[in-house]
Amino acid sequence: MTETKRELKKEKIKIVIKRPRSFYFIYNWNMSEFKKLIKVKNKERIDKYVAANSDFSRSDIKKLIESHAVFVDGISVRKANFTVYEGNEILVTDIIEKEINAIPENIPVDVVYEDEDILVINKPSGMVVHPAPGHHSGTLVNALLYRFKKLSNINGTTRPGIVHRIDKDTSGLLVVAKNNQSHIFLSNELKDHKINREYLAWVEGRVPNKITHINLPIGRDNKNRQKMAVTKINSKNAVTHVFVKKVLEKRTLVKCNLETGRTHQIRVHMAYLKHPLIGDPIYGKKIDDFGQRLHAYKLEFTHPKTKKKLEFKVDPPKKFNE
Repeated sequence: MTETKRELKKEKIKIVIKRPRSFYFIYNWNMSEFKKLIKVKNKERIDKYVAANSDFSRSDIKKLIESHAVFVDGISVRKANFTVYEGNEILVTDIIEKEINAIPENIPVDVVYEDEDILVINKPSGMVVHPAPGHHSGTLVNALLYRFKKLSNINGTTRPGIVHRIDKDTSGLLVVAKNNQSHIFLSNELKDHKINREYLAWVEGRVPNKITHINLPIGRDNKNRQKMAVTKINSKNAVTHVFVKKVLEKRTLVKCNLETGRTHQIRVHMAYLKHPLIGDPIYGKKIDDFGQRLHAYKLEFTHPKTKKKLEFKVDPPKKFNE
C-alpha cells in the first residue's frame, strides 16, 4: 500500500474501571478528531512549504515528521521531501520544545513555606509554571528567579527548582527545590508515589458514586499532540481516586487523590467518564478566562534533609466556586 493511499483508522479499545464493592464497568473509546490546518497554495516539498508558511524551521518539520506529527489530507507523512500540491491541507499536531533562558521578573509569589532546602508555593490560576514555546515570561520560574538566588539546576535553565508541575489554569500547591540534593530526593519520592497530592474539582453533572477508583492509561492524543487521551498506544498507567464532597443539581464537588502524575490526568479521567471539569477549555466547555475549576489544596511529603513529614493545605480562590 502506497503512502498516499494509506488511510487512518479509528481504533477501539476496551478499558476496565474498578469501582467500590468489586463492580466493574467497561467503556468503549473512540479517538476524537482534531484539525488545525495549513492550506497549500502551490507545489513544493512539505518541509520547505511549512517552513515558509509558519514559525517552524525545516529541521523542526523533519523532527515532527519522524515523530508522526505531520499529516497531509489525513494521511501521515513519513519523509521531509514529500511533495504537496495546491489544495492539499497540512496538519501539524505537535511543537518542538527549544531551550529558553529564563530571566528574573518581579512578579508576586505566594510562599506558603520556606527553609534553606525547599519552598512550598501557592500558584495562582493563569500562571504557567516554567517558560515554554508561547510562554517566555510571566511564569512561576521567572518569579522565583527574581526572589530566590539559589534553586536546583538539574532541569536546566528553563526549569530551575521545578520538581513537579500543575497546569496553567490549575491553582494550588507546589514544592520547589533550592538545591540539587533536595531535588533528587523529592524527584525519587514523586517517582515512588510517596508524595501525596490532593485536589478539589468542580465537575459537570451529578457523580453517582461516592468513591470511584479510576485506572486508565493516558498518552498523547493521536490526532492532537497537544492533548492527552485515554489510550493503550504509547501510554502510561494513570490512577486517580475520586471522592464526592458535594452534589448540586448540575455539578459535583469532588476530591481527587493522585497515585500517578500524568499530564492533565484528572481532567482526562473525568472527561472520559462524561464529567468534565467545569470551565475546562480543552476537555470540557470554556465558560470564562479562569479556566478549569481545579485546585491543588493539599500536599504531603518528607523533608529531604530532616526527613520529617510535612503537610500543607490551602483554600481555593474565590473564583473556584463560581
